[in-house]
Amino acid sequence: MNTIPFRNDTEATAALPKIVAHLQAGGLLAYPTETVYGLGSRPLEPEVRALAALKGRAAGKPFLLIVSGQDMAEAQGLAFNESARALARAFWPGPLTLVLPGGGGRLPDILRGPEGGVAVRWTSHPLIARLVSALGMPLTSTSANIPGTSPAPGADAIVRDFPEAVSSGALMVLDGGVLGNRPPSTVVDCTGPMPRMVRPGAFTAAQLRAGAGILAP
Repeated sequence: MNTIPFRNDTEATAALPKIVAHLQAGGLLAYPTETVYGLGSRPLEPEVRALAALKGRAAGKPFLLIVSGQDMAEAQGLAFNESARALARAFWPGPLTLVLPGGGGRLPDILRGPEGGVAVRWTSHPLIARLVSALGMPLTSTSANIPGTSPAPGADAIVRDFPEAVSSGALMVLDGGVLGNRPPSTVVDCTGPMPRMVRPGAFTAAQLRAGAGILAP
């Protein structure tokens, strides 16, 4: 079977034990999010490197972490300053990615961006939040596409783009249906004293300011 149905609570309940076992064995995962389909793994260096090799991702370009709550991010040693807390309070769970300092000794440096922080998002996709909770640790994420192409709209496109990984069993694909043309998450760097917009996306700068006031970028 190339794909696993993952569109509702019933399908998720049936699939979760198999998905968690696959990830705990070091496997890679393709999964739906509230924005686009993602490729991910556990946040362990050998598995993140395997993910980078699958994606053909350029060296030095980090992945983000999907969490099921702010407490999970803090448990990884990631630090929330006043701006990060205000933004998280206003927009999490949801398509806002915060780049946070910390995590030394707990998260591999391959996850860090050039500013030294780790990008993290509390997902608003209820089934992926259940999966991350069941896994008990964050799930890494990058868009499910070959570099230079658009993100895959559904599971069939992922199977088409990564046939060897799927057929070998290295990549498990969750079928969450076809996702519409959704913008990616907005990315805000909170590693410094003032927040900085890195990438506009699902939330505009005006929306961030409306939700977090002067603590927004």
